[in-house]
Amino acid sequence: MHRVVALALPSVVAFDLAIPAEVFGGEEYSFAVCAQAPGPVPATTGFEIAVAHGLGALRDADTVVVPGYAPLDEPAEPVLEALRAAASRGARMVSVCTGAFALAAAGLLDGLPATTHWMDAPALAARHPDVEVDPGKLYAGAGNVLTSAGFAAGIDMCLHLVRTDHGAEAAVRVARRLVVAPHREGGQAQYLEQPIPAAGDGMAEVCAWALERLADPLTVADLAARANLAPRTFARHFTAQTGVSPHRWLAAQRVQLARRLLERTDLPVDEVARRCGLGTAANLRLHLSRDAATTPTAYRRTFRGL
Repeated sequence: MHRVVALALPSVVAFDLAIPAEVFGGEEYSFAVCAQAPGPVPATTGFEIAVAHGLGALRDADTVVVPGYAPLDEPAEPVLEALRAAASRGARMVSVCTGAFALAAAGLLDGLPATTHWMDAPALAARHPDVEVDPGKLYAGAGNVLTSAGFAAGIDMCLHLVRTDHGAEAAVRVARRLVVAPHREGGQAQYLEQPIPAAGDGMAEVCAWALERLADPLTVADLAARANLAPRTFARHFTAQTGVSPHRWLAAQRVQLARRLLERTDLPVDEVARRCGLGTAANLRLHLSRDAATTPTAYRRTFRGL
């Protein structure tokens, strides 16, 4: 039987730990939880989890799961050594949410695509520049290493593992038991926030002005003129303050407005496209597909159950 062992780091995210426990607690797998040492492990939600096994349990694991934890301090060296040892003998190494920070600290994500909760993705990329962080994916990885985005994305990843191990029908059975979709459309890019300069920054007034006029055919030249700067100078300052180019920022704000209209109104897709400045329904579909790997209809259904 395939042995799955979850490593509970202090303070473990209880929801992240419960996901593999529920998915891999069935007939096809054996499941156990370990910690650096047996005993109580604090959870982020204020209670403790009684853990019966120490790091020795990782020696027999076919799959090692590292749930999220906080604060994101680097795990102790014995933990990192145990993770490296499990990986070196061929165990499948996976993480849920911020558990990716532990795998990265052990060097197991170097040169590989990885993801984590979109709010923590910049910190993961900054702390571990050799990791190819993609905040838009529900799960990402290569070979025997897989990481998932925040919280419920761990369900998507674990179902993917069941599908890989035992086929689509087994994954559907587990999904039905958990009352979740066997496969979700899109990715966590649907939930990303796009940067806006803070109040007091030189570009904040220009951005506020643009946000009130997204339905108009605004260009980067229009934004530069509002800031009384040459377009190239404006673009340089804007990128330095927001981390993205003015063109990408403007497109992202239009897509973000389209999302809000899809979430909160019954407007036809053509009218949503017009109001957010994307012009046509076809153009909105193109931008939403690039941005969140979904369609306007599917996005509205996800957020409104329509």
